[in-house]
Parts: sequence; C-alpha cells; structure tokens
Amino acid sequence: MPRQFPPEFRQRALRMLEESIPEHETEYAAIRHVSMKLGVGPETLRKWRRRAEIDSGVRPGVTSEESVELKRLKRENAELRRANEILRTASAFFAAELDRPMTR
Repeated sequence: MPRQFPPEFRQRALRMLEESIPEHETEYAAIRHVSMKLGVGPETLRKWRRRAEIDSGVRPGVTSEESVELKRLKRENAELRRANEILRTASAFFAAELDRPMTR
C-alpha cells in the first residue's frame, strides 16, 4: 500500500527540488538526487512536481480542486441516477396497480 506523506513534507521536497535543479544537468537528475536524500521514489517526486505545476497554473491540466469537485459531482450524479431508477420503477408499479380492476 502506498505511503501517505504529509503536505509539509511534500512542500519541503518540492522546495529542495527547485533549489537543486540548477545544480544538475537535467530535471530528472535533480529529481533522483533529492528523492534519494528524502527516501522517496523519483516517480513520486516527479508526480508531486507536475501536480504543483498544474495547481499553480504553470502547466495545463485539471487542478486538484477541480479534480475533487469532479469526483464529488460524479458521485452525486450516480446517486441521482439510482434515485431516478427507483422512482421510475415505483411509478410503473403504482401505475399498474391503478390499471387493475377492483374486486369487492
């Protein structure tokens, strides 16, 4: 199971990476260097950097806030679809009950 890192740790790692980039030939070399120091996988650090760039508007993409809102709306949409299906079924049932002849 993936480890969860606190936001403060992520911010510190990203600051270290920003300071380290000018000292290395490539961004990936800086990422590997900082990730080894912090005991984080290089791919994890790279993803944190990409996410931070998207959230700050430097890189195009869906921000974290937009992603959370989309997930919430999708859950709500699914719940409403289920409720509509239940109402549709109940409506059909009661309509059938009204169409039956009454016996006394």
